[in-house]
Amino acid sequence: MCREEAAELSSLKSQLQDLEVPLFAVVKENIGKELDGFKKYFSGKVYLDQKRNFYGPQERWMFLSMFLRIGVWRSLWRAYRRGFGGNLRGEGLVLGGVFVIGPGDQGILLEHREKEFGDKVNTLAVLRMARKITIQLPLNHSYCF
Repeated sequence: MCREEAAELSSLKSQLQDLEVPLFAVVKENIGKELDGFKKYFSGKVYLDQKRNFYGPQERWMFLSMFLRIGVWRSLWRAYRRGFGGNLRGEGLVLGGVFVIGPGDQGILLEHREKEFGDKVNTLAVLRMARKITIQLPLNHSYCF
């Protein structure tokens, strides 16, 4: 299901480029050619975080309860119908998220952490927050606009 969300976020790439906001992904593992497969759906730069530093001091996991949640089954069916197949390689139990991060003191403008697998971010919210990013110019230069 992360491939589905990657494709949806990638659909914003031209709008993000107009705003000069880069698109990045952080993944936790690369088994076989899994990373190459992911890059087919994601048009930004992809970073591999094998030590899982980006995932925070407490990783969020979803264990067997995922099979009891109707939302997970709906998301699986939705992704399958849209042609986003997956595989069963890797551990696949860590929940993901999407962040819009501004420079310097702006910090995190949007934080979406999956509550269950397939709980996708609202792409309009991503775009709205990306528009709020302000470019901070160095103070030691004078600029004329």
